[in-house]
Amino acid sequence: MAGEENQIQTRSKASRKRRSQAAEGNPMTKKRVVLGEITNVSSNVSGSNKTSSEGKALKLKPESVLDKSGNEVNHEIAVSQGSDEPQKYGCAPSMLQYLRSLEVEARRRPLSNYMEKVQDDINPVMRAILVDWLVEVAEEYKLVSDTLYLTVNYIDRYLSAHKLARNKLQLLGVSCMLVASKYEEISPPNIEDFCYISDNTYTKGEIAQMEREVLRFLDFELGNPTTKTFLRIFTKASEDIPMFSDLEFDFLCCYVAELSLLDYGCARYISSMVAASAIFLAKFILQPKVQWTLALQQRTGYKPYELKECVLRLHHLVLRSESSARAVRQKYSDHKFKCVSSLNPPARIPAYLFEFSSE
Repeated sequence: MAGEENQIQTRSKASRKRRSQAAEGNPMTKKRVVLGEITNVSSNVSGSNKTSSEGKALKLKPESVLDKSGNEVNHEIAVSQGSDEPQKYGCAPSMLQYLRSLEVEARRRPLSNYMEKVQDDINPVMRAILVDWLVEVAEEYKLVSDTLYLTVNYIDRYLSAHKLARNKLQLLGVSCMLVASKYEEISPPNIEDFCYISDNTYTKGEIAQMEREVLRFLDFELGNPTTKTFLRIFTKASEDIPMFSDLEFDFLCCYVAELSLLDYGCARYISSMVAASAIFLAKFILQPKVQWTLALQQRTGYKPYELKECVLRLHHLVLRSESSARAVRQKYSDHKFKCVSSLNPPARIPAYLFEFSSE
């Protein structure tokens, strides 16, 4: 009981500190993004890489290299206790099989064409602006990456079943992040924090109401395997390959996977495929002539030709990230992430890399 009281006090102090800093005006120099640009995006835009959010960013507080590296690399790439071959698979094979059975369940996945089938007032560009902003919010409140991935999953699934006006899109975004935070974080931000970060565009009551709607829609089943889940497993399983022991490779995989969150077209791919494709592309960027080996095929469950479509799409996202993914690119341009977003990938991926290798 004492532990619970201490935890509650810690959360309350953290929330009061955020709000008091905002009220004093001195320590807080952040520029809150309201996302008014979404309402000005034309409804007939389809797949364009133009966004009108360029130049509007939160001024984030610097984090220590040790803290961020520890969160992203050491703690997130974990080995399951008691697994059959933990060094080979990163988790028990039965656990991986179970996660893959979950990711293909229709109720856990968004429709691949919900923008065309369900929505008539929002489009992929508006969604990209929202997710790019949520990346900044996650950085501002130091949320774990799993929270961000779950947030986007909730948004896509909700939009697959509910028609939404564009002026409610940010409300859905912060409400889904609130739900995901409560599921993943030790000390999640409060509703007041999300009111503040959205410049009080929505009231506490509106966010709470949308939170209830999201929870009812999800039937309170908040857990779901995401790209980050499989990326963690596949990266751990590949550590015996010398090239994969480099932090630069790990961060590059995270960067590519995070870019996929902004792309509505990636919603058609299951999470394990996006994770394997991110590894394929990161491997290509660092070692362009090295093929997808038989060992990688066995550990990810994907042959190279099965990944071709997804890899090419991710490659396109990396090439145009400067204009369409400002927040993600800025995040991974920091030295704590080895500046992986500044790497220049080759303009084309040779066709032979997608051929089966028996090595």
